[in-house]
Amino acid sequence: MPNAQCPMPDARCPMPNAQCPMPDARCPIPNIMLLTISTTRVPATDLGYLLHKHPDRLQCFPMTFGQASVFYPEANADKCTAALLLDVDPVALVRGKSKSGDRPLEQYVNDRPYVASSFLSVALAQVFSTALSGRCKDRPELAETALPLTVKLSVLPCRGGEKFLRQMFEPLGYQVTAKPLILDEQFPEWGASPYFAVELQNTVRLADLLSHLYVLIPVLDDDKHYWVGDDEIEKLLRHGEGWLNAHPAREQIADRYLKRQRRLTRLAVAQLAEEDNTDPEKLEVSRALEEEVLEQRISLNEQRLEAVMTVLKASGAQRVVDLGCGEGKLLRLLLAESAIAQITGVDVSFRALEIAKERLQVDRFSPAQQSRLQLIQSSLIYRDSRLTDFDAATVIEVIEHLDLERLAAFERVLFEFVRPKFAIVTTPNVEYNVRFENLPTGKFRHRDHRFEWTRGEFQAWANGVAERFGFGVEFRSVGTEDLEVGSPTQMAIFTQSK
Repeated sequence: MPNAQCPMPDARCPMPNAQCPMPDARCPIPNIMLLTISTTRVPATDLGYLLHKHPDRLQCFPMTFGQASVFYPEANADKCTAALLLDVDPVALVRGKSKSGDRPLEQYVNDRPYVASSFLSVALAQVFSTALSGRCKDRPELAETALPLTVKLSVLPCRGGEKFLRQMFEPLGYQVTAKPLILDEQFPEWGASPYFAVELQNTVRLADLLSHLYVLIPVLDDDKHYWVGDDEIEKLLRHGEGWLNAHPAREQIADRYLKRQRRLTRLAVAQLAEEDNTDPEKLEVSRALEEEVLEQRISLNEQRLEAVMTVLKASGAQRVVDLGCGEGKLLRLLLAESAIAQITGVDVSFRALEIAKERLQVDRFSPAQQSRLQLIQSSLIYRDSRLTDFDAATVIEVIEHLDLERLAAFERVLFEFVRPKFAIVTTPNVEYNVRFENLPTGKFRHRDHRFEWTRGEFQAWANGVAERFGFGVEFRSVGTEDLEVGSPTQMAIFTQSK
C-alpha cells in the first residue's frame, strides 16, 4: 500500500499496491480483523453474484461498533477472492458502558478489535445477508451449487487449541490448515498465543460456508460481545439447520454459542435432539397429521379438549399453564374463558410457538388480552424458574413423546418444581388401538411416540407419582368407552393433598 504507515506492507497486505483503492489515510487496514473467501470455479467472478458485491468496487458498511469493508484483491475468470475487513472502533466498544470493578482496564485493553470474534459474525450476517440466506436473484441455480471455496482468517482465537479447531470444522468436510501465532515476535520465549492464522478448504454451497462461520467463529472464541437471551437459540437453530444436529460436538457448540447459560443450552440441545436429521417442521406436521387423521372418525381431539376444559372450569383455576402446548389448540379454548386470568403455553419447539402465535393472531390482541397470554420456550425435563405459582397445569398427549428414561425428570418438573394445585395428564390407551382399522398391529398412533400404555400401566404410573409427591389422583375416560378395550384416551387428574 502507498501509505508509509500501513502496518501490513508487502506480502502481508491483502491488496497488492497496484490494486489498492484506498491509499494514504483512507486505508482501512489499521485494525486487522480480516477474512477472505476465494473460489477457482470458472468463471470465478460468479462469486460476486453470490455475495451481491461487485468485484470492481470497494463497498463500506457502517456497524454499531465500527465499519466493515468489502473489496476484491483479485478477480479474474480463474480465481476470485472477496475480502471482508472489519475496522472495530475501540471507543465505540466502551461508550455508554460502566467500568469493570474487578478488571478496570479490560474494556480498554483487549483483543476485540484485532481478532475474528462475534463482531465478525455480526458483520457476516449484515454484509452478506442475502448470500447467507441462500438466495441469488440473478443466478438462483448458482446459490444451490457446491463450489470449491477457500477461507482465510488472519487472526482466529481458539480457546481449546488446534485440536478443538479441527473438531469444529473437519466433521463438516473442511481441510484445515492452522498456523499458531506467537505472543510477540520480539519475545519468542513467551510462547504461543491462543490465536491461529487459519485456512479452510471445502467444496460446499456458499450459504452453508457462511452459516458454519457465523456459528463457529464465536464458538472458537468462546465469547460474545452482546447479551445472549432466548432469541439466540432461534439464531443458532436457524443458522445450524441441516448440519448442527448431526455434528458430533453439537452440545459443546450450543454451550459455547449460548455463553454457557445452562438453561439455554438445554433448550437448544433438546430441540436439536428432536430434529434427528430431518426437517423438524415438516416432520412434526406430517406425524401430527397422521395421528389426527387416524382419530378423526371419532373426533377424539375435540372430545379430549372438551374433557380437559370441563375439569378446569370445575376446579376454578385462574392461572393455567399448558405444558407441551404445541400449536395452541387448548390455548384458544382457555382464552375464551374470561374467568381464567393468566394463561401460559410452554413448548420446547420455537417453531410450534411461532405457529401458535399466528393461529391465535396474537398480534391482533388488545393490550389486556396480550397480558393474559404468555408463551415460553422451555424443555419439560429441566427446571425453569418461570414455571411456578399456577393453579392448574395441563399435559395433553405429551408424556408418550418422552423417552422412558427421561420420565423421572419430567415428574420432578411437574410435581415438585411447577407443583400446581391441579394437574391434568392425558395419554393414549394402547389397548384401544385395535379399533383403528388403518393402524397396523403393534404400531403406535404417532411415529414419535416412545411408548403407549395400557390402562393398568398408566394407573400404576399415576398412583406412584401421586404417592411420591403428595397428590391425590382420579382417573377418567375420554371418548366412547368400549366394554372390551376401554376408551381411546385415558386421563389422570392430580390434586395436591391438603
